[in-house]
Amino acid sequence: MKYDVADLGLAPEGKKRILWADNDMPVLRAIRNRFAKSTPLKGKNVSACLHVTAETANLMRTLKAGGANVVLCASNPLSTQDDAAASLVKDFGIAVFAVRGENRATYYKHINAAIDHKPVVTFDDGADLVNEMHTKRKKDGTRVIASMEETTTGVIRLRAMAAEGKLKFPVIAVNDAKSKHLFDNRYGTGQSTIDGIIRATDYLLAGSKVVVAGYGWCGRGFAMRARGMGAIVTVTEVDAVKALEAAMDGFQVMPMAEAAKAGDLFVTLTGNKHVLRAEHFRRMKHRATVANSGHFNVEIDIPGLKKLSRKVNRNVRRCVDEYVISKNKSLYLLGEGRLINLAAAEGHPACVMDMSFATQALQVEYVLKHAGKLAITVHDVPLEIEEQVCRLKLRSMSIGIDTLTPEQVEYLASSGEGT
Repeated sequence: MKYDVADLGLAPEGKKRILWADNDMPVLRAIRNRFAKSTPLKGKNVSACLHVTAETANLMRTLKAGGANVVLCASNPLSTQDDAAASLVKDFGIAVFAVRGENRATYYKHINAAIDHKPVVTFDDGADLVNEMHTKRKKDGTRVIASMEETTTGVIRLRAMAAEGKLKFPVIAVNDAKSKHLFDNRYGTGQSTIDGIIRATDYLLAGSKVVVAGYGWCGRGFAMRARGMGAIVTVTEVDAVKALEAAMDGFQVMPMAEAAKAGDLFVTLTGNKHVLRAEHFRRMKHRATVANSGHFNVEIDIPGLKKLSRKVNRNVRRCVDEYVISKNKSLYLLGEGRLINLAAAEGHPACVMDMSFATQALQVEYVLKHAGKLAITVHDVPLEIEEQVCRLKLRSMSIGIDTLTPEQVEYLASSGEGT
């Protein structure tokens, strides 16, 4: 088995983390047990370009239990947990190509190793794997039955490809599933982003002025938790509906140019490019801190920040770089502008990733059953899969819900009964 990980000697610690995470992933575990009996993925080559974490490891274990031949590579140079990667190789026999801190050349070398596996199903966090198969490795895309995309950024890219007529195989927008974004994006990102910021800086949120760029599900999750810890939260938006939501949720809303003057901590969660740029850096106060929790490191204009700076002091603290603007002003960039929740912390809690990865696993089974029948476009996750995941999660939490009576079912289906 070919692989490329930092150190197989890290495997014992990685196995502990993987099994610890598995304790909080009962839905995925139930699916893995069923897959082991029915092997619905038997003999299928699957390549995944995802954050290589303990939680992702349990998804890979589930796919392998279902009979798939699995290869995993990193979807972000700073999100790999080297011990989890080592354990997947040594303890679970799954090929991994991921090393924390890998450069761009190695990153794409690893993606190409995943493509060399000749997958019929792919997974993506950010669409880099799919994009490579649509540009430099087009021939390899012809065998793909479908791909699963788990990020807002990736779905944006893929919908653009579909609109331009460039998409060559069906894609499932797992990120858009309610069983994913309502929980993973909102509660997972909200908590893990704060975790990453605090680990990197030892920052006190209470009383600080926090500026949240973007009020999608990730942004609102972070804004909610920052306020819950006592921060004075301002939201910036380009979408009028989301801006109005933020205002009615009780947050200050203003343009970034105005917020830049007052903020102590700035966090981008938009999926867009150069949300923070030179015009904003110039307005920021001394020792303002800047972080990103969107998928790619383009939300903060880092080249623009570097050009504005006299010098850069690397790693003044782990995951913190100081950009010296002038004699009396420095700005701090966290995690090289990459996902702060994975660059400085451990990503989302396993409990919430349980739902996202359960949805992923069931979706693979679905696309294989419907091979050749799916239109070449971006599809939503079928409602029955979402409901199955949520019901299993409720059951694991010992929570019961009501069911409609026959009378209620008839009422909801009729139009004749009024006041």
